[in-house]
Amino acid sequence: MTSFPAAPRSGAADTWSAGTASHPVIPSHPVIVLAADGRVVDVNGAASDLLPTVRAGESLSAPCWLAAGRAGLGPGPVSGAVGDRHFSAHPSVLPDGSTAWCLVDETAHRSLLQELEAERGRTRFLTEASSALLASLNVDRCMEVTARLATEHLADAVLVIAPTASKRLPLVVCDHRGTVTHATISEEPETVPGLAEALRGFPPVPSRWIDPAAAPDWLVPEGFGEVGSLVITPLPGHGVPAGALVLLRRTRKAAFTDAEESLAGLFAARAGAAMSAARLYAEQNAISDTLMRELLPPTLRQVRGVEFAGGYRPSQDSERVGGDFYDVHPPTEDFPETLAVLGDVAGKGLEAAVLTGKIRNTLHALLPMADDHGKMLRLLNNAMRTSHHTRFATLVLASVRRENGEVLLRLTSAGHPAPLIVRRDGTVEEADTGGTLIGVMPTISSRTAEVRLAPGETCLMFTDGVTEARGGPLGDTMFGDQRLQRAARECAGMPAEAVVERIQMVASQWIGGGRHDDIAVMAITAPRGAHLSAVDGTSRGRYTA
Repeated sequence: MTSFPAAPRSGAADTWSAGTASHPVIPSHPVIVLAADGRVVDVNGAASDLLPTVRAGESLSAPCWLAAGRAGLGPGPVSGAVGDRHFSAHPSVLPDGSTAWCLVDETAHRSLLQELEAERGRTRFLTEASSALLASLNVDRCMEVTARLATEHLADAVLVIAPTASKRLPLVVCDHRGTVTHATISEEPETVPGLAEALRGFPPVPSRWIDPAAAPDWLVPEGFGEVGSLVITPLPGHGVPAGALVLLRRTRKAAFTDAEESLAGLFAARAGAAMSAARLYAEQNAISDTLMRELLPPTLRQVRGVEFAGGYRPSQDSERVGGDFYDVHPPTEDFPETLAVLGDVAGKGLEAAVLTGKIRNTLHALLPMADDHGKMLRLLNNAMRTSHHTRFATLVLASVRRENGEVLLRLTSAGHPAPLIVRRDGTVEEADTGGTLIGVMPTISSRTAEVRLAPGETCLMFTDGVTEARGGPLGDTMFGDQRLQRAARECAGMPAEAVVERIQMVASQWIGGGRHDDIAVMAITAPRGAHLSAVDGTSRGRYTA
């Protein structure tokens, strides 16, 4: 075993054996041997090169972190800076009571740990940003989130500019105080270098640094102060331009580093993807709304003194539209009667709704032939059989006119449940009509029934979504024809709108929270008493008793 003299001697640090130390020592490591009273016993050559002010026989004063550690702040290693480098000092107690401190250069290791932590921070930021950006499909909301996140993590102030076909640029500003505002400007993008290219989105362009002195006033938030650095980063979208991200920093803050510029590019890619998805969703939603308005059943009203009312409830599997429909076509010069149509296309959802739209348009084109229901249905059947659709439909036609205070109906069913006639005394009759469903057979047949409605009486037309609705105490019992007729008897003498509301309410109560098919109901009612409205013949007006 190597022995150590009790008195300081030259070369003690150089001859200190690693085998006797609790911390392994590499000869190139700086080693300082300190006595119990804090005097320097010896230093090796590496320690002398690192700390030229440390001399044997003198008290240790620098580095201060090592002096403090030696003073008993803990038996373990201590660490601190020596110039621009960072060291950890590991103590080993020698047999003579002195302590050998081995200094290990941890500058590179510490730098790697700091870079790793910075990378983890960047990853956390990008993950949080992705979650926040994807939380909404609203374009304005995405622009606000983009501006706020970029201000918190990348710059002192941020502008998010959206592309537009007009001469006014929409933008969202998050200033140095964190205040988010929306604005539009009437400036040409070409006045700002790189902005027009970023807004076009294709071909892809890199970030563009701008001389702050050349930045227009609208690009700098009010009260921001002197701009130190300004960069325009494109927001790449999914096949469409998403906009541009303008990052501003004040003069007191350092310019963007390569890592920060890279982080801004990664953030811009996520923000651009979210904004372009929101913009595409908005465009598709606008198109869908336009189409939906055409596919949804219309709002019914009085036509020439006859009450019409309708109600529609899509199945839970549909998006607002489905296979049930109804229409009321007012009289024309070619056809003096009102034509009411209620039908049901096989299936549900958007595909059924598309075929529903085709049937409604075809029937509208066939209005000049509405005096002959059979011919009208045959032409509709031919049109459906020649299309690429494999679905079929059932429907009922009702030609309506008012005569001497009564309402005359011609009812023709094509594979559809026969309408119910609700008399004033509560009697419910089933109209004597029937026929072949549409779109399956090359030839069809139908039978037309003629019905008279006295004042206060109603013709109730409905789809099988009402009678086949399952619910009740056990949730699996069909509503059925008898319950429908019982509910119809309760509607005797009611206006058309009240009849529809009552039938819908009873059916909804039966279904509860269960699943159901599309449901459509239409009521044609002969008004009670004399119709006194003389405004346009289409409003509810007033009635005498």
